[in-house]
Amino acid sequence: MNHDMELPSYFKEFLTNIRPTMNQRNEMQTGHRTLRERLRSYDGLKGIYISDFLQGSYRRSTAIRPKGDKRSDVDVIVVTSLNENEFKPNEAMKLFEPFLNEYYEGKWEPQGRSFGINLSYVDLDLVITSAPSEVEAEKLKSKAVRYVGDVESSPDWFLGPEWVPFEERTSYLSQVDLVKSAGVVTQWKLEPLRIPDRDADEWDDTHPLEQISWTTQKNKLCNAHYINVVKAIKWRKRTNEKLPKYPKGYPLEHLTGDCCPDGISSVAQGVVLTLESIVQKYGSYALTETTPFLPDHGVPGHNVFHRVSGADFAAFYNAIAEDALTARAALDEQDKAKSVELWQSLFGDKFPQRSSTDTDDNGGNDSSAKSYAAPRRNSSPGDLTFG
Repeated sequence: MNHDMELPSYFKEFLTNIRPTMNQRNEMQTGHRTLRERLRSYDGLKGIYISDFLQGSYRRSTAIRPKGDKRSDVDVIVVTSLNENEFKPNEAMKLFEPFLNEYYEGKWEPQGRSFGINLSYVDLDLVITSAPSEVEAEKLKSKAVRYVGDVESSPDWFLGPEWVPFEERTSYLSQVDLVKSAGVVTQWKLEPLRIPDRDADEWDDTHPLEQISWTTQKNKLCNAHYINVVKAIKWRKRTNEKLPKYPKGYPLEHLTGDCCPDGISSVAQGVVLTLESIVQKYGSYALTETTPFLPDHGVPGHNVFHRVSGADFAAFYNAIAEDALTARAALDEQDKAKSVELWQSLFGDKFPQRSSTDTDDNGGNDSSAKSYAAPRRNSSPGDLTFG
């Protein structure tokens, strides 16, 4: 009986090779913990500080190793009590300059919607918000919001008052018990937060907590493979010289989330079906060089693809269409050496070589890998969609 060439041990090594190293992860933790401790204790901000939490790819477990000598980056949100009717974005941001000058003099700069703090070992992105409602402010102080772990280390995380960090759980409150009870616990639906847009001089909606919630749920539905599919596709973005600058980062992650089907049995299968789904859904946009509208999780009026030009999207689509064929060929290839070679053509030298001691076992994939009948050739957009 033939099996798809999912190569789980190869993908496991590949993902180890493209994740931030342990040293980089430690540096990210040091950077964000130090920043957040300073924010909480700084006298000049005590009157306006409400809470802080992590956002971004580090928190969502979708970060890949920085390129070359670039540093890892961590995004920190600080929730304030500033009334946006009283403080314009520039005025609100100026209130943080004394703090930044005290602790990060010469190492920070204002950005469009945040402050960039560039240290020798990590880059930090500090985002401030205007005042939430009193009810929301209390929720934003909760352990679930302020948790510093990521999706991978906290698969049962949810946004609600009953969630407890692993290190604080007692013996009788096991992870299994918590998961079982999750169906009846309170799951908050928080309002978007408002952050300054310095260039437009207006406050704008953002909802990073909804992005984290969505990613956590999607990863469960994908048998914990989803966040690794994202990392693999982000890495392919880096190795494919045919791809334009945009989409990258979160927009590319969001597109992956929209197109990755639930129930995938491996990272390899997830990559193939995601690429094929992009090809099926967006062909008409590429033909007309039109940017698709991908509504942001939690702020559906925002198009996460707003920076992607129609021409760039067409170039992106055409490169993805080629990659989809290569990935499908790699998955379907019954000769292991040839399959490895095809995966390497996509992912580069971070995908491991086949050693002479390697067995012919391709991972003993079960029949669940065959649960999708994905097309080998490009279909008309909309002909076939996955869950």
